Amino acid sequence: PRSDCVTAEQLCLSDSTCNATYRTLENCALAKTRLLSLDHDSRVRCLNAELDLGNSSLLHCKCHRRMKRQEHCLRIFWTVHSSLTDAENNCESPLPGTVEHWKTDYNKLAALVSGKNCSQLAGDATNPCLKATHVCNLSKKCFRLRTDYASICTKGAGSEDVCDRRKCHRGLRNFFEKVPEDFTKNILFCPCQDEFCGERRRKTIVPDCSFQYNTKPNCLWLLDSCLEDHICKSRLADFQQNCQPVDMSPDGCPLHNHAACLQAYMGMIGTPMTPNYVRNSSVEVSLWCTCESSGNQKEKCDQILGMFESNKCL
Repeated sequence: PRSDCVTAEQLCLSDSTCNATYRTLENCALAKTRLLSLDHDSRVRCLNAELDLGNSSLLHCKCHRRMKRQEHCLRIFWTVHSSLTDAENNCESPLPGTVEHWKTDYNKLAALVSGKNCSQLAGDATNPCLKATHVCNLSKKCFRLRTDYASICTKGAGSEDVCDRRKCHRGLRNFFEKVPEDFTKNILFCPCQDEFCGERRRKTIVPDCSFQYNTKPNCLWLLDSCLEDHICKSRLADFQQNCQPVDMSPDGCPLHNHAACLQAYMGMIGTPMTPNYVRNSSVEVSLWCTCESSGNQKEKCDQILGMFESNKCL
């Protein structure tokens, strides 16, 4: 059975052979993080070290959603897989699928997003997003964590101060990781039929701080920022694995698992590749980036942007 990577690391460090191999991989991962070029012998040594872990629980370990020390766990995962894999190339996700509890109400959620049966599903509230916020406020935990990230992400609003985007993203991740999904998904996916409702839904992610820059950066820059961050890199791999469009599938989703795709999408919020609704009048989402001036990497850039803008599965 797959153990979590923190436990697997402890087991490895207690064995002298595994310990030495793991230390080699740490140096390899460090060199890759610092963009240092390795000579041929060093590359071979890194590859052999990863292969030598074939019988170790480290090779097959995972990091569970909402676990303690998640960032440390993900660092271990990418240390072990640094030589042979890359999130950019659809590496196996370090986050195992755990969305069984979504299956019972996915049809309800789909109806909410599409705006069908709104009066039946959202009650008589004229603004379902406002109602979802009120429901959140009834929970001490939901109210506290939502207030925490909102206060961080709106500092400097209306002045020349620039918000602390890193702290804002951390607050967003805390909210979506620690608050039960019955609250978070209803706030994020509430149905709207007017601009005022759509504006509230769009500002759930506090676009001025967590989503937008003064000018749109190139999407390749966003990708590079993501791959330098263990959390973002892991969640991108999870998103690619669960939301990769499949032309041969009628609904465009691999294994028809919409719930896994929605959960993976929520996981991207609070990372350098935070998505958001593009406008108040639709449920179209995008990254805040452009593919202008991408040169000979234009196709790659379009693919990154297209994962969100024109993804049939999502």
